[in-house]
Amino acid sequence: MATIRCTTAQAIVRYLSNQFTEVDGNRVPLFPGVYGIFGHGNVTCLGEALEAAQDTLPTWRGQNEQSMAFAAVGFAKAMVRRQIMVVTASIGPGTTNLLTAAGVAHTSRLPVLMICGDSFARRVPDPVMQQVEHFNDPTQTVNDAFKSVSRYWDRITWPEQILSSLPQAVATLLDPGDCGPAFIGVCQDVQEMAYDYPEAFFQPRLHTMPRPRPDVQLLERAKECLLRAKRPLIISGGGVRYSQAEAALEQFAQAHGIPVVETIAGKGAFTHDHPLHMGPIGILGSTSANELAGNADVIIAVGTRLMDFVTGSWTVFSENAQFIALNAARFDAHKHRAIPLVCDAREGLNELNRVLGNWQADYAWLERGRKAFAGWNELIATRQERTSTDGAPTYAQVIGVVNAQAAPEDYIISAAGGLPGELVKGWKVKNPGTFDCEFGFSCMGYELSAGWGVAMAEQDRDVFVMIGDGTYMMMNSDIYSSVLSGHKFILLVCDNGGYAVINRLQNAKGGASFNNLLKDCRVKEPFHVDFVANAQSMGALARKVASLDELQDAIVWAKGNDRTTVICIDTHPFDWTPGDAWWDVGVPEVSARESVNQAREEHIAGRKNQRVGI
Repeated sequence: MATIRCTTAQAIVRYLSNQFTEVDGNRVPLFPGVYGIFGHGNVTCLGEALEAAQDTLPTWRGQNEQSMAFAAVGFAKAMVRRQIMVVTASIGPGTTNLLTAAGVAHTSRLPVLMICGDSFARRVPDPVMQQVEHFNDPTQTVNDAFKSVSRYWDRITWPEQILSSLPQAVATLLDPGDCGPAFIGVCQDVQEMAYDYPEAFFQPRLHTMPRPRPDVQLLERAKECLLRAKRPLIISGGGVRYSQAEAALEQFAQAHGIPVVETIAGKGAFTHDHPLHMGPIGILGSTSANELAGNADVIIAVGTRLMDFVTGSWTVFSENAQFIALNAARFDAHKHRAIPLVCDAREGLNELNRVLGNWQADYAWLERGRKAFAGWNELIATRQERTSTDGAPTYAQVIGVVNAQAAPEDYIISAAGGLPGELVKGWKVKNPGTFDCEFGFSCMGYELSAGWGVAMAEQDRDVFVMIGDGTYMMMNSDIYSSVLSGHKFILLVCDNGGYAVINRLQNAKGGASFNNLLKDCRVKEPFHVDFVANAQSMGALARKVASLDELQDAIVWAKGNDRTTVICIDTHPFDWTPGDAWWDVGVPEVSARESVNQAREEHIAGRKNQRVGI
């Protein structure tokens, strides 16, 4: 058997460099690059191997391990899981900085490969700097923390272990049901060890995405259920996007006259004005979608894990509604007494379409949805009018201006604060696959770093990132990363003086404004950061605007610039778009504040409307 002698670190890099996939008919690297910050756990061995392979597997240096992994998540989402970025960090804090981003990728079922340093397998120099010692278990390191936020986890303590570990990690990253982050810790002394690896291990391999089909018996049950349906409704989730099932969903919905509503992750499978599109569902949803959900007798849930912001904490559906779940993940397909079609979204829709034949839903049901959606659109149009407000412009007005100026192919990103709700409700998608609201983990800081990652994947269109002042302060260093690497995005900072949407929730449940808006925090005096000066100091172009007209002009300017551009505008902290469904959050059972006691009574009444799942 022919072998190649190299170190473990060199073997890892060589293997990754020889994995390929197809994107739009073109053969491309499965792993097109690495985000890396080097330290003593990965610089001398893995860093040496990456330097030698930089022409085939380029390494991009970030400013923070967490933000690098956010960029990798954003890249994976923009590439609809067809290409995967690698992230590497040293031992100790360099690695633990990745935990939050791993949680984002795990929650949202997105592939990221994390290869991190670990302590010494032979333990002779222990404890090394940044090694956390467990007195009752010397094998445990901080890398074990990733077991709760990884779909695949391994620690390499012998060079030959990567022969089985790396293929299993890749299989997990590509599996539509198990997809999520893969974590591999490589002991420092193992990285340096040489081994005679089989030459076949490094042979180029072309990967294809599996597309499982639904079980025939369960498909028949789903068909019989739909044939009895009077008011069927389709919920389009993120899995529609990752399966690239938009055309199959459109064909299915048109053939059978079924209205379609969208989850947060699923927004953008249809354009806003598509005749079958009825708006977003749930807590950040539209009155139209929630009305249909409350009256539907059969729910076809496609590629969604049915999280509480979609289901209104399970209050938006009738107790008797029957679910049919098309999902690549068995766990998701079995939720809430659903008929579980464990399958690829595209193939499942095609199969279900075939067995239904010429059956169509009652046309009056579709017309009811269209009438409700027309009313919703009138509300959004009123909210986005450029009328004077009591103080600064609202989020809705700002979004209306940005949406109008964005080209159909431009990409919008948000994740936390008040902007997700306003964007999900008010952003009119002009082209499928152009909307990213990372709300599975709703992680502050994702947005800006994801903008860097998406700009790497999508260089032929503008990438818009919308954040609040709180998120900017939490994670802004990848403005600098994007300037250094030449990957431009447009960042809009809406300054409303703190964490305004959490203040809204605090007030809505009877609480006093406390520790959210800057004016309600323990500060000497509220102080607004000069975001323009800060962004300019990192090499970006930046401008603050005082009106919606100025914002419009600034967007035109930003689109014409050759680097990352930041636009800041003060926004209203108390004006929000209505349409929300009910949300179950903890409200104190007893309180000295009467407004809290009243909110508790109202909340308990709301819980009586929850659908009980088994």
